[in-house]
Amino acid sequence: MWSWLYSGSVVWWLSFGSIAAFAGSLIAIPWILVRLPPHYFDERQPRIWLKGRHPALRCLAIGLINVLGVLFILAGIAMLVLPGQGMLTMLVGLSLVEFPGKRALERKIISIPLVYQTINGLRARFDQPSLVIYPHCDLAEAPTVTGGTLPPKDKHLGV
Repeated sequence: MWSWLYSGSVVWWLSFGSIAAFAGSLIAIPWILVRLPPHYFDERQPRIWLKGRHPALRCLAIGLINVLGVLFILAGIAMLVLPGQGMLTMLVGLSLVEFPGKRALERKIISIPLVYQTINGLRARFDQPSLVIYPHCDLAEAPTVTGGTLPPKDKHLGV
């Protein structure tokens, strides 16, 4: 019954798929992380995607983006034990998927000092500003915005 699993062609396709996923992640993940707006993780900035578009287009696009995000999350989990950028791939996948508590989970992952420094180092290579994490930052050193200080709290947003 499971003899197909041990055939040479399945192993070849799995090996090819693993290598392709690894190569794809080396290209796609840095490209996505460099293109993120600096205030993407700032809770005071609303994330409204395709605002003003037809509701059917929004639903279709959000559905496709969610599927892509789940694929990135699964690939990131696999890359924790396979070659690849597991944590960064999962972070990109989480940023694509819509679910309650998403921003808190993203903030928790991006607040890991090694992840935060890696992403900002990559952004610096491409002359992009550092990411801003506000207001629930758990980093040892708070990220600077302007003049070395965090912006004042906004009374209208309750932060």
